[in-house]
Amino acid sequence: MADFLTPQNEDFSKWYNEIVQKADLADYSPVRGCMVIKPYGYTLWERIRDELDRRFKATGHVNAYFPLFIPMSFLEKEAEHVEGFSPELAVVTHGGGEELVEPLVVRPTSETIIGHMYAKWVQSYRDLPLLINQWANVVRWELRTRLFLRTTEFLWQEGHTAHATEEEAVEETLRMLSVYTDFAVNEAAIPVLPGRKSESEKFAGAVTSYTIEAMMRDGKALQSGTSHFLGQNFAKAFDIKFLDENNAQQFAWTTSWGVSTRMVGAVVMTHGDDQGLVLPPRLAPVQAVIVPIWRKDEERAAVLEAARALRQRLQDVCRVHLDDRDTFSAGWKFNDWEMRGVPLRLELGPRDVANGTVMAARRDQPGREGKTLLSLADLETTVPALLATIQQAIYQKALAFRDSHIHDVRSYDELKEVVETGFARARWAGSREDEARIKEETKATIRCIPLEQPGGTGTCVFTGREASEVAIFGRAY
Repeated sequence: MADFLTPQNEDFSKWYNEIVQKADLADYSPVRGCMVIKPYGYTLWERIRDELDRRFKATGHVNAYFPLFIPMSFLEKEAEHVEGFSPELAVVTHGGGEELVEPLVVRPTSETIIGHMYAKWVQSYRDLPLLINQWANVVRWELRTRLFLRTTEFLWQEGHTAHATEEEAVEETLRMLSVYTDFAVNEAAIPVLPGRKSESEKFAGAVTSYTIEAMMRDGKALQSGTSHFLGQNFAKAFDIKFLDENNAQQFAWTTSWGVSTRMVGAVVMTHGDDQGLVLPPRLAPVQAVIVPIWRKDEERAAVLEAARALRQRLQDVCRVHLDDRDTFSAGWKFNDWEMRGVPLRLELGPRDVANGTVMAARRDQPGREGKTLLSLADLETTVPALLATIQQAIYQKALAFRDSHIHDVRSYDELKEVVETGFARARWAGSREDEARIKEETKATIRCIPLEQPGGTGTCVFTGREASEVAIFGRAY
């Protein structure tokens, strides 16, 4: 199977499109720009969802659900918001065979309808903070689509919170950015850069937007999660008011934050190779696959019995699968599971059964280098330990790749050259107009202004003015 994958260095985009389908993650829908998420891909999304949901609940958030359809008038209440989303809206004008009195927008994001409900629910400072998340689908009418990365309909979570003070809302915004960073690093094994979005790149209607930016194997950036401080913009638009402790009426301060099925694409493009997916063990739908091997019919029963006993033992310590299909050769199965990115393959043959051993093959180290002979007696401890080693190795590999493709630049000519293959880190004191010109000339944007700054001042890479901040420039998906 791996022979049919276009090499990454030949055509990365083609490699990505092929791997998503060949690894059984997703397929194209008959509806333009939409995708069908297949069971293997959806299980990966469930792993992402569950790990994020656990973190949300640990920080005091609860889940709810809000309607898919939003009155058009709601979006029009926040001018910057409707202007930002207008080109992407899908609008329902007829229902039940009749023209609707007011058009309904198919949810592109839920700040407006949630703001309407919060205005009903919040009366006193005692009602705050309101910490709600929803898991939902959204629709944005994209012109150019790609499976998982940018589709007309996608799945995501969107958190929406309301607070009594600006300080609490800002703290919430940064807390959730930290939650996303923790998830990306420790579950997805993706080294991300947390930072602030530029004025040009921030969310429509936000005061400040924050992001985690990841580098893909082709040197491009992928915005992998965002957290927005909305100030009182939506509170004033939707009349979210409360009586404070002094019995004075105040507008609430709100936030919103989200991660989508784009994270599946991030995992694919951060870790995948020319043999297929390379999944981090903590997210992999299958962490270890047992492949029984026999040449003679009389060996089959004993090997399968040992393989089933091994599966029974391991299912309490990892997500294990036994591939006992008779219709495919062992070599075909090896390629199949490599394509699917399963972190650990356990090969069990007649000699292994007799010797009390099993051959373990790491997906992150193809070939002989990644093979280790393990004792069957110790697998309940050696397999989890090996999975933890693989998780860390995958992260370190991605970190080394990213860091080797970030370059400090001091001139605009250097920036132009660096963004061809990676990120440019440079002093920045430019305007929206300056950033627009850079994008037009280089196809690169400010991915973020990192939270960690070197301090001091320097010369802006574009304007020549004194700059106190450093920005990351890159081309993006």
